[in-house]
Amino acid sequence: MKKATLFTIFVLFIFCSNPKKQTNPKIEVYDQVITSIIDNTSEIEILGDSISLPEGPVWDEKSNSLLFVDIIANKVLKWNQDEGVTDYIIPSGNTGYAPNTNGALLGANGLSFNSEGKLILCQHGDRRIAIALNMQSDNPSFTTLVDNYEGKKLNSPNDLTIALDGSIYFTDPPFGFFDLETGSFVDSELKELEFSGVFKYDIQKESLSLISDKYLPNGIALSNDEKFLYVNKMGILDEDPKILKINLDDLNVEVLFEGKQLSEKYGSLYGIGLENNIGNFDGMKVHSSGNIFTTGPGGILVISPEGKLLSRINFGHVTNCAFDTNENYLYVTGFADNPRLYRLKLKEAYNQIDDYPDQDND
Repeated sequence: MKKATLFTIFVLFIFCSNPKKQTNPKIEVYDQVITSIIDNTSEIEILGDSISLPEGPVWDEKSNSLLFVDIIANKVLKWNQDEGVTDYIIPSGNTGYAPNTNGALLGANGLSFNSEGKLILCQHGDRRIAIALNMQSDNPSFTTLVDNYEGKKLNSPNDLTIALDGSIYFTDPPFGFFDLETGSFVDSELKELEFSGVFKYDIQKESLSLISDKYLPNGIALSNDEKFLYVNKMGILDEDPKILKINLDDLNVEVLFEGKQLSEKYGSLYGIGLENNIGNFDGMKVHSSGNIFTTGPGGILVISPEGKLLSRINFGHVTNCAFDTNENYLYVTGFADNPRLYRLKLKEAYNQIDDYPDQDND
């Protein structure tokens, strides 16, 4: 009897020492296939706050750090586990290179690295795609890659993605001409293009080609096989946000995901500063599984390559996201109640598309 009692106490001790983790209510799963990547017990961590307008996160493998921007403060910032958030490159996107409206949204936005490890920046104020050394500086030197289309100055390059051959795909909405106080675009004689373009810059030929001029584009990403380009169409102008899928062979555009219903449910960016506003389609990244992690109405949406909504992670109003090298964490920039940098621990890294479970489980 004594041995049985001791055994019972031992079992109870082990059970109580390993309580089951609680599901995070901010992580909604609509298809169990995504639980191979997302751990719905993970907690959202706050890594930095009091940032004016965080955007453009990209993982820097060289320094094991996240680089991101504060658009309003005209800075590239750096976060790592040891130092937290620190200034990295100042100024970032408004150096006096190009005429602009002297508005609020003139710093750099989207960031990426080329094959040489140099930093590629979308510069709102300088109205160009520029390149710089990946090093801390308060007096950086930028080299222009492209600043015009057919002789007309770009609006304010916003986000970019780089192909394996070095080609740069980027969006060019006029957010450098956006008034934060009124939540509307400013008419200015400085604006030379009559459209907001999706472009391809051929780094080898040093030539710029137009892919689309029909939408207000924002976030952009390539499919893993580089056959398709995903573009977030914002709903500021027509209240009809979508994720577009562009076939790069024939430039045929199809709608991958309709966002209007979610926008009506959770609130949108149809007037920056509105209460209960938790986001529009903004920045996006493609996971090695092929799934798209995009900012959208309701936080971060995870969408399959077929356009199925797999999960929603309620970060509030977010602007962009990125993974670290091994996809152990999802890093997110946003400004819900306070502009912040977040991260979420992911369940498992998938470095090959073939490792991902079959999604045909409807």
